[in-house]
Amino acid sequence: MAAKKQPEQALVEQWRDILALHARTQCEVDRALHGHGLCASDFEVLDLLAEGAAADGGSAYRVQEISDRVHLSQSALSRLIGRLEKDGLVERAMCPEDRRGVRVVLTAKGRALHGEVRPVQRAVLARMLTETD
Repeated sequence: MAAKKQPEQALVEQWRDILALHARTQCEVDRALHGHGLCASDFEVLDLLAEGAAADGGSAYRVQEISDRVHLSQSALSRLIGRLEKDGLVERAMCPEDRRGVRVVLTAKGRALHGEVRPVQRAVLARMLTETD
């Protein structure tokens, strides 16, 4: 029985190490972006919007597409998008093909801020994810 516990315990410890690395990295990204008025989750949404085309090939993403890519509840994502919109970084509009859907697009101000903070976030990731204990 003890032989079964050992691999299982190693798996649990590996999982806990992953969670700890995620938490440390998230905190470091939050600290680095704070001076720019962003947190890690804000940046993730801006980064997704800046990175490429939505599933339909356009530049605007449906909120559901964003939700599928960032790890936030629908209500938390809605509040985050509302904050970004209030700050002039994104715009929301109704989906022309589905009036129940909402599309989000990066504004020029959002694109500029993303370009400014992207190297900061990437530097934190490089440092945190290549460090050895």
